[in-house]
Amino acid sequence: MRRSPYVNYYVLCLVCWILLGITGVSTRSHSLVKRFDGIYTGPYFDSNTPTNITAQLGSHAYLPCKVRQLGNKSVSWIRRRDSHILSVDRTMFIPDERFQALFVDASDTWTLQVKYVQARDEGEYECQISTDPKKSHIIKLNIVVPKIEIIGDRDMYVKTGSTVAIRCVIKQSLEGPFYVFWYHEGDRVLDYQLNKIDIQTKRIDHDTVSSLLIHKARREDSGNYTCSPSSLDSASVQLHVLNGEPYFRIFTDNSTQFRVNPSSTS
Repeated sequence: MRRSPYVNYYVLCLVCWILLGITGVSTRSHSLVKRFDGIYTGPYFDSNTPTNITAQLGSHAYLPCKVRQLGNKSVSWIRRRDSHILSVDRTMFIPDERFQALFVDASDTWTLQVKYVQARDEGEYECQISTDPKKSHIIKLNIVVPKIEIIGDRDMYVKTGSTVAIRCVIKQSLEGPFYVFWYHEGDRVLDYQLNKIDIQTKRIDHDTVSSLLIHKARREDSGNYTCSPSSLDSASVQLHVLNGEPYFRIFTDNSTQFRVNPSSTS
């Protein structure tokens, strides 16, 4: 049976269309493979996630863990020194209320907050994704402990009527204290007391210097003076206000002794 030329034409067009379709699919598939080649499709840690965080004693520490493409997986925080699970997602598993897990959806960041950090909080913390096998990112928390000292000897001897300057220096601090209080024999010293007391606190480079000035010192100004910064330890000095002639020192082999003219103590 002889075929019509029109039939042969349509058969040829159909074959060409099929071949072009297969070629097109192949080309698009190859394009898709190239487009996603080398991209990890599961959860992973952002390369900008830090490995070291430094906080000052008594301040709040924030350990951010940025997880991309988390999907239906969970994020846990673990304290490495004792393998204590601190949190899973937002649920806490430690009775210490200073610890809290915070999540910022817009930045894909799970942050471990440690309030009022203590020296024992220093160490490694693990941010863990519940994949199989699990993925972990370690962040080291470093605690800076400022040093507090009062300049000079622990005992100060001055003459009545003189101006006394007691200076307290807080060194190695990342940030200055919210306040520095001074105490005399346990009672807080106020800087407006009868225009007799001046308290000045300044930030100089990385140090905080608080100065207590006593104008026209009297015998009743003698006693213990304590510098007490917020959230830090304190430092003390003993002030001796003497009548009459100032003291002089006698040096011995074992210690330094102070002797006062007997007429100055009356």
